[in-house]
Amino acid sequence: MSRASGKKTQARANEPLSLSLPPVEVAERYKHLTELLYSTGLDGLVVTNMTNIRYLSGFSGSAAVMVCTNSFENSGLLITDGRYRTQAELELREHGSEVDIFIGNATEQREALCKKVSNMTKIGLEAESITWGRAEEWKQLFDGVETVPTTNLVENLRRKKDSSETARIARAAEIADTALTTVLGELSPGMTELQVALEIDFAMRELGASRSSFETIVASGPNGALPHAQPSNREMLPGELVVMDFGAVVDGYCSDMTRTVCLGSPSTDELARMLNVVKKSQQAGIDTVRAGRSAKEVDRACRTVIEEAGWGPYFVHATGHGVGLDIHELPGIGPTSDDLLEEGWVVTVEPGVYLPGIGGVRIEDTVVVTKDGCTPLTKSKKDLTV
Repeated sequence: MSRASGKKTQARANEPLSLSLPPVEVAERYKHLTELLYSTGLDGLVVTNMTNIRYLSGFSGSAAVMVCTNSFENSGLLITDGRYRTQAELELREHGSEVDIFIGNATEQREALCKKVSNMTKIGLEAESITWGRAEEWKQLFDGVETVPTTNLVENLRRKKDSSETARIARAAEIADTALTTVLGELSPGMTELQVALEIDFAMRELGASRSSFETIVASGPNGALPHAQPSNREMLPGELVVMDFGAVVDGYCSDMTRTVCLGSPSTDELARMLNVVKKSQQAGIDTVRAGRSAKEVDRACRTVIEEAGWGPYFVHATGHGVGLDIHELPGIGPTSDDLLEEGWVVTVEPGVYLPGIGGVRIEDTVVVTKDGCTPLTKSKKDLTV
């Protein structure tokens, strides 16, 4: 299999996004944060997490600070530098943002930031995205304004996806599904893990993805026992299991999927049993997902199947996580999670078994939580023999 062959991936996703995806509107998101700040007694929030800035304003640049307020009469302010003058204006207008924009050098940005918070009494800083040094610096700059650490104010708003977000995640999942179909048609023993990973990435880009959600994982044979293995030059052998974990990004939104493929018939009964057990475990988790259920219950449903098979100690990670603008978002789907699933959340269900020196199996879908269950966005088959 080679990109040089000139073979077109099963193309369908190169049309402009605007023709098939609903527009992203951010004004309501900002209003929800305004109400949250008011209810928590904060006059404002300095947003430094770039993903949160994008969520609230539509700005997708790599350097900015945003000041959000607790008053509908006092608009927010996006502060960035001259590299992003045109981009910021275009993106905020496109996404319906009502936030003001300030463009300046480093000194001018600090002055604009201080001026914006000068009439506030208490302002929050995002504790998980700001350094201790920067927090101390701003504490000195914001003379007379109390600064307090906050955790997950915006991230909690991001849990529930609106229709425009779900549409983008669904398109990203569709691209990943199609890329897998294309690559499986060419997969064969003797190919290296790295070759397969590159072909997956290329196929997703050709189908319209802006990039991969994360570094694509292709792990064959004993490498499959490493949950986050990096693709290597190891050649795949007949009868081996191959774990492929990957996702696409569409307009900033990620998908996430894992399939475990066998190159021919499994070489041992143990490998065949691993595939069967993990498939049953994953289906048990999918069947448990619904609004009102605890994330812990979903994890327990998956883990019980694997424990009953005798492989409990070899399921070494949580069952899943939220997906959106980041590949890993709230909520966590794990044994210690206290989250109750809500309609509109997008999460993964991805149990696995990893036997050192032998191999591993992981099967993962991205799903939307609904009132009565869930809707899978990743739809590739789970019985995959090449």
